[in-house]
Amino acid sequence: MKIKKISCATIVTFLLFVGNICGQYDKEQFFFRGRQQLIDSKYAMAIETFNTLIKADTSLYEALFFRGIAKYNLGDFYGSQMDFSKAIELNPVFTQAYHYRAISYGQVGQYDKALLDLEQAIQLRPNFSGLYYSRGITFFLQQQFQKAIADFNQYIRYEPKEYYTYINRGTCYLLQKDTVHALEDYNQAILLNPFDSDVYSRRARIYAMQKENEKALADFDKSIQLDSANTLSYFSRALLYYENKQISESLADLNKVLEIDPDNSLAYYNRALIRSEIGDMDNALDDYNKVILFNPNNVLVYYNRAFVFSELNRNYEAIEDLNRAIELYPDFANAYINRSYLKTQIGRLADAKKDYDTAQKKIREFRIKFADSAYIDDFADTSKQYSKLLALDADFSKKNFVQDLLTSRKVDITIKPLFKFAAGAPASKLPLNKQYFYPELDEFTKQASELFAINISNTEPKMNPDELMKLDSTVTEHIMHSNRENSILYFDKAILQGQLQQYTSAMNYYTQAIEFDHLNPFLYFNRSAINSEMTDFVSSIDNSIQTIVLDNSGTGRAKTKQEIKILNYSDAINDLNKTLKLMPDFAYAYYNRGNLNCLSQQMPEAINDYTKAINLYPYFAEAYFNRGLVLIYLKDTEKGCMDISKSGELGIEDAYAIIRKFCKHDNN
Repeated sequence: MKIKKISCATIVTFLLFVGNICGQYDKEQFFFRGRQQLIDSKYAMAIETFNTLIKADTSLYEALFFRGIAKYNLGDFYGSQMDFSKAIELNPVFTQAYHYRAISYGQVGQYDKALLDLEQAIQLRPNFSGLYYSRGITFFLQQQFQKAIADFNQYIRYEPKEYYTYINRGTCYLLQKDTVHALEDYNQAILLNPFDSDVYSRRARIYAMQKENEKALADFDKSIQLDSANTLSYFSRALLYYENKQISESLADLNKVLEIDPDNSLAYYNRALIRSEIGDMDNALDDYNKVILFNPNNVLVYYNRAFVFSELNRNYEAIEDLNRAIELYPDFANAYINRSYLKTQIGRLADAKKDYDTAQKKIREFRIKFADSAYIDDFADTSKQYSKLLALDADFSKKNFVQDLLTSRKVDITIKPLFKFAAGAPASKLPLNKQYFYPELDEFTKQASELFAINISNTEPKMNPDELMKLDSTVTEHIMHSNRENSILYFDKAILQGQLQQYTSAMNYYTQAIEFDHLNPFLYFNRSAINSEMTDFVSSIDNSIQTIVLDNSGTGRAKTKQEIKILNYSDAINDLNKTLKLMPDFAYAYYNRGNLNCLSQQMPEAINDYTKAINLYPYFAEAYFNRGLVLIYLKDTEKGCMDISKSGELGIEDAYAIIRKFCKHDNN
C-alpha cells in the first residue's frame, strides 16, 4: 500500500496561503527559514526554528502546523498529532491540520479518529482531492475495501494520471479476490509509469497466483532490473523458483536478499527450510539460529530446528527445542507427538507415552471445537505440514501467537546519563529562556570554579588525562597550604579524582568535604553520581552492567549482559535522598534518582522522579526521554512515545531513532 509522504510540493502549496501571516519582519524571517528547512528536509532544524516562533507568539497556528509537518517526517506521529491538534484549537476551520492529523492518526492505527478528521476536512473543502485519497488509504487499512475503492474512484476523477492510486485500488481488488480488476489497475499503473519497480512485483504475484509462471518471472526480472535493491522482488522470485523446482536459483535469490538486508528473518527462515530439505543440515542450523536470535518467540522456528537437531543425532537439543515450542504454544499437538518419538529414541518410554497421550487429548479437543464452532487451530492438526516456505501472506503469519518473522532485533536502549559537576563539562547549548535556572546552583558553581572551570552536565567532559593530572596537582597544593577546613577544595579534588577513575580516592574526598560542610546538598549530589559510576565500573569487570532491552513491539525487560543480579545503587540513592531533604526543589536530583531507580528496577518510582523533575523544569529534555523509555518498557507505549516526542522537540537527537523503532503502528 503506497501512502503519500507529506512532500515538499505539499509544503510549497500550503506556503501560498500563509505568506503574510504577521507584520513583524523577524517573524517573517523565521517563517521563511523554517519553511525552507522543511523543503530541504532539515526537519530537526525546522523544529528548532518553529519552537522559537511559538515561544514568541503562542497564537501562531501555522507555526504549530509546520512543526507538526517536521515531526511527521521524522516519524514522530504522536508529536505531530499534538501539534496539529493545537493548531486546530487555535483555528477550528484549518482544513490542512485536520487532513494531516488524520494521516498521523492512521500511522499509529487510530483509524476511527482519522476518519472523523477526514470527514470534517471534506465538509470544509469538499473539492480537495487529496482528502479522498487519504480517506481511501484509511479505509484500506481498516479493510473496508469497497469504501476505499469508492474514494480512490473519486480521487481518480480529479487526478486520472496519478499511477499510485491505481496501484492502491488494484490492491483493494486483489484483497477481494478480484484478480481481473486488480490486473487492469496494475496494467494502467505501468502505462502511466513504466519505471516503478514495485508495480511489476505486484503484477508478478498475480501472474504467479494464476500459474502463469513465465509472465511472473518476466515481471520479477523487470522489477529487479529497475531496482536492484528490491528485496521483496528477490524474495518473491525465490518462492517462484522453489515452486518450479529451481532450487539453486531460489537459494541465490535468498542469498541476495540477505546480502542487501542481513537481518531479514524471513529470508533466513526460508533458506533454512530449503537447506534442510536438500540435506545441508549444518547450514540450515546456522540459519535457524539467526532467526531465533532476531525473533526468540517464534514457535515454528523451534519446531523446525528440532527436526534438524534430530537429523544430526542431537536428540537432547531437539527435545529442548520442542519443549520451547510447547512452552510458547501448549496446544501444539504435533510438537508433543515429535517429542514423544524423540523420548522413545533415548529410552524415556514413560515420558514418551505421556506426551503421546497428551497429543491425542489435544487432537480430540481440537476436533470437538472444530465440529461445534468452526474453530480451526492448525497447530493441533496432525496432518498440517510446517516445512513449506513462508510467503509474506502465509496463513499462520496472522495468528496471534506467531510474532512477525520480519526483522525484530532486540536493541539495548541506554537512558540518558546522570548529571554531575565536572571539570571541563560543557555549558548548556539551550537558549537562555530554556536553561535550568536555580540560584543556589549558580552560586555554588561560582564558588567551586575558583581554581578551574566547573559545570554541571550529563555529557562526558572532553579533557585529556594530562590536563586533569595538572589540575589535580594544583588543587592538592592548595589543600596542603590551606590554613582552614575548606570543603570546596576537597570537592574540587574529588571531582578530578573521579574523572581520573580513582573512585575510592574520590569517594574519600567527597566524604571529607561533607564532614566540613554537612549541610551542603551539592556535595551529597556529586558523591551519589561518583558512587553510581564506581558501582558500574566494578560491575563492568564482570559484564553485569544493567541495560533496558526493548524489542520492536516495545516489550521490555531489564537485563544484564550475562543475566546477573541487579546492581545495588542504595548508597547512591541515599545520598540523593539527603540532597532532596536539604533542597527539595532541585530538578537534577530527582532526575538522577529516577535513573538509579530505573536501573534498580523500581520503575514506578523512576517515573515519579522524572515527573517531579519535569514539573520543576518543564524543558528537561533528558527527563522526558528517560521517562518515555521507561513507559515504553512498561508497555504504556502511547504515553512513552509522547514523552520521546517531547524530548526530540527539546533537542534530543536520539529521540527520532527511538520513535522510528518503537512508535510506529504496523499497518501490514
